[in-house]
Formats: sequence, structure tokens, C-alpha cells
Amino acid sequence: MQKNWFIWGLEVFTGLFLAFIALFFIAIIYMYLADKLQTKQAIRHNYPVIGRFRYLFEKQGEFFRQYFFAQDREELPFNRAERSWVYRAAKGINRTIAFGSTQSHDKTGSIMFLNAAFPKYDSDEHNDAVITIGTNCTHPYATAKVCHISAMSFGALSRPAITALSHGAAQAGCWLNTGEGGLSEHHLKGNCDLVFQIGTAKYGVRNEQGLLDDQKLEQIAAHDQVKMFEIKLSQGAKPGKGGILPGLKVTSEIAAIRGIPVGEDSISPNGHPEFNQVGDILDMVAHIRNITGKPTGIKAVVGDEQWLINLCEEILLRGIEHAPDFFTLDSSEGGTGAAPQALMDHVGLPLKESLPILVNLLKHKGLKQRIKIIASGKMVLPSQVAWALATGADFIASARGNMFALGCIQALQCNKDTCPTGITTHNKKLQQGLDPRNKSARVASYNRSLHYDLKVIAHSCGVSEPRQLTRHHTRIVTDSGVSISLDKFYRQY
Repeated sequence: MQKNWFIWGLEVFTGLFLAFIALFFIAIIYMYLADKLQTKQAIRHNYPVIGRFRYLFEKQGEFFRQYFFAQDREELPFNRAERSWVYRAAKGINRTIAFGSTQSHDKTGSIMFLNAAFPKYDSDEHNDAVITIGTNCTHPYATAKVCHISAMSFGALSRPAITALSHGAAQAGCWLNTGEGGLSEHHLKGNCDLVFQIGTAKYGVRNEQGLLDDQKLEQIAAHDQVKMFEIKLSQGAKPGKGGILPGLKVTSEIAAIRGIPVGEDSISPNGHPEFNQVGDILDMVAHIRNITGKPTGIKAVVGDEQWLINLCEEILLRGIEHAPDFFTLDSSEGGTGAAPQALMDHVGLPLKESLPILVNLLKHKGLKQRIKIIASGKMVLPSQVAWALATGADFIASARGNMFALGCIQALQCNKDTCPTGITTHNKKLQQGLDPRNKSARVASYNRSLHYDLKVIAHSCGVSEPRQLTRHHTRIVTDSGVSISLDKFYRQY
């Protein structure tokens, strides 16, 4: 009798075990199909079932982080706290935190904003001032938006990524910079405002010799969506080096847009062959502005300051109307899809040094009102934007903040065509997880959240809108651990 019970128990256990195995495989199949059919999370779509562990670990990390090596603010180039804010802003979920800040308030370089005794009420109507760029142009450009999407080329980014950025920019009411890779149909799909960037290789507006083609320039300017033109002198992540697009990313479509061979590395010259002195820069600015009738500016990362001084003096010699309409200031913190490490790590000034240098110089020369300053380089949070505005910038442009909004997980594979989120790859299989409809909504949500929290800081400081922030509203922590006014700190420049 005892033996029969043992056999019966063994049979029951075996049956339950087999049922568990069957249910396990059914669950795996269900999760696989669910992950492949959804497009809200690119990681789950591209790596079904396995990709779920990323979200599990991310969720549990909040409780078990004390056992991990990397703390909230230790990762580079963007730490977990920064990425987390962007992800929550993009998803439109709660951006508040609890218990206390993990930000070190006595760390050298930390920024603090001075709250006012009588803050502006959030409930009051405070409309941002409209800023006009290129007031003397045939087609000036006016916008009240502070935050915009920085240069990212089609080629460096995938088709669905550019499409999502285009629609997201239109929904948020900000501009999208095309990057030096030329204008594609994907930039135009969302009907957003565009800034056309002209790099050293003149992609999209070049002739067979690689020089500027006026007829192609007119064709680009004929698009009503193209509001401004930006001449790129240098880029923060690789100053003194042209753009690099690996050959495995040069598809037939990209080759046609850029006017280059298919499948070959696309390496731009490290400088414009037309430029030998600052006067040459002003000549090209005037030439492009005359042909297009639209605001034309320059983009550069500051290293040697002398050329800036020479540029200002040349403008004053020719007349203020010859000045660029805007100056996009990139910095050594800038990002890119591919760049030599020696340049990315060690060349160019960071924005905290170069922005006050540029602002102070333009003020000193009486050119600050004429030349609008667009600050760019690793500004993804409202506090970083507020600092730039207080220092003297008129606008900011962020690339990587919007990449995070698209779903970037900082996998650091931008140069390998293996991006797991489909953002910087032309692998069709990996791109399937990036749904432009879903991601464009996240890009728009991120930019709206950025503007909203930026206003929260401004109102706390007692001003109606963010551009009213000044250096007197801001303090910076010095080596002693004690802060001083940003106005006093930057007098050394």
C-alpha cells in the first residue's frame, strides 16, 4: 500500500513538473510574440524575452543599488540620474524624487540658483519673449522656444529615428538641425522647422569638386521648412577633424543624398578649403544669406580665442550687418557617432569656460544683440539649460537628450551599426523596434517637460521667463566648497 502511494505521488509530481515545463514554454512563446509585436520598447522588440531583464534590473536597481559599483551620479558621459530624468520626461510620468537629493552641493563647479523671497506664481500667465534671428534677412526667423534639437545627420542616425525627431520637433514647436549629412525626406516628414547645416564636405549642396553649389543651395532654401543655414567650422567631439561616417552606414539612399560612393567611409575635410582667414568666413556667410534670403550663422567649438577677437574686429570694420546672424557654440563635452579618442578626450574648451568667453567678448564689442548665441553640448536637464541662459545664451540645442527620449540606453555602439535601440543603425531588423509614432510623442514630451521645469526654476528665482535669468541669480561652488556669484566668478574671463 505504501508503495502505491509513493508511485501515485511520483506520478503527480511528474505530471505537475511536465505541466510547469509546458506552461513555461507557453509563457516564453507568449512573451516572445508580445515583445516582437509591440514597438514601444525597442530593446524588447529587438531582443524578445531577454530584453525584459533590462527593465527588471532597472526597476530593482532603485532598491539594491547599494550593492552595485556605479552610484547615481558616477556614470559617464551621462549618469543614471540624468538619464532617468530624461526617460521620465519623455514618457510623461512623475519627475519628482523622494527623501533627498543625491547631488553633491559642495562639489567644485556645482551650480545653485538663488530663490527669490517673492517667486512668480506658476498659475499666472508668463509668455516667453519671441526672439527674431536675422532681422535684416528677407526671411527672418522668429521663435519663443528656448530648447531645440541639435545637429544629427541622416546616416549617423537611422530613418525611423530622423522621422521621429521630425514629428517630435513639430509637436513641441522647436527646430531640428539636419546635421552635416544633407536634407532627406525623413527630415521633412514631420513638417517641423529645420536648420540646414553646411559642413566642410558641403553634403547636399556640393558640386563635383566638393565646393558649394549655388543652384543646390537655392533648391534647399526653396523648402519653406528650412528656416536657417548653419556653417559648421568645428564640432565639440572632434574639433579640427571632419565628420566620420563608417562605410557600413553609407547606404545607396545616403550616398545619393550626400553625393558620395556607396559603402565607403565618408570622411569630411577637417576644415573648409575656402577659409584661410576670418574674412573668408564672413564672405561665405554673406554669400549664403544673399542666395537664400534666410538667417545664416556659424557653429564652432572654442579653443584659441584670438580668432574670435579677429572675427569681431573684422565685423566692426565691415559693418555690423556683415555679422553672422547666430553663433552655435559647441563644446568639448559634445557627442558624435564616431571620433578619434584623442580629440574627444583632450581638445577644445568645455562650455563652462567657452560660453562666458564668447558672451563677454560679444558684449564688449557691442555685438551681443546682433549675434544670437545657441549653446550646445551635453545639456539635457533644465538646470543645465538655466545655467546657459543665465550665462548669456539665447537658445540651447541638445542632441543626446533627444536621443535618450528616442530610447537610447547609452550602449556606446553608435559607430558599429549595432545600436540595440535602432537609433544609430541601418540594420533593418534592429530598426523595427523604433516606432516613429511612439517615439515622436516621447521627443515632444521631453521637450515640453524641459521647458516646463525650466520655467519652474525661473519662477522660483522671481523672474517671469527663463531668458530673464542672469548671472546674479546663480552661484557656483569654488575649490573651497563655498559658492560665489556667477557674475564675480566669470570676471576672470
